[in-house]
Amino acid sequence: MNPGALIDRDGTINVDEGYVAKPDELEFKPGAVEAILSLNQRGFKVAVITNQGGVAYGYHTEADVERFHAEMSRQLASYGARVDRFYYCPHNIKGTIKPYNVECECRKPGDAMYRQAISDLDLDPALCIAVGDKPTDLIPAIALGVSSVLLVPSEHMDDPTPEEKQFQRAETLGSALDQLLT
Repeated sequence: MNPGALIDRDGTINVDEGYVAKPDELEFKPGAVEAILSLNQRGFKVAVITNQGGVAYGYHTEADVERFHAEMSRQLASYGARVDRFYYCPHNIKGTIKPYNVECECRKPGDAMYRQAISDLDLDPALCIAVGDKPTDLIPAIALGVSSVLLVPSEHMDDPTPEEKQFQRAETLGSALDQLLT
């Protein structure tokens, strides 16, 4: 079985300007590319696990999400880094587009995407890490026995919100990896 990194996308790897899905909207967060490359070099399988409810609202299509992932892969490859698999949930019960406006098990905090990644990539949860910028990103990972860190703004490091207090916290993907891998 393999070690793995289960990483949220928007706000963790790339800048989140709200319902980001067009390839030209991709902007990596500082240090994210280097962090992913470091995971690759350490032998971790890297899975991006992301809610993409904008599909359910009609802001973009699944094809847009897949093009965004292809562009992310292309740009990462130019630095020698890679994501082994992308998982996304297009659903949101509040959405307006059928068949995406349903309740599902894949939308975080549901654990279906995490379970699929663990199965597909032959991951050992005890050897996995997870990083996200929302508590809902980490709840399923923790339930599966995966060590996790929540990304928070610098002003929340010493004064976390009640929701953030239950998690290890870091400001960047790189600093989260420093906590999880040392």
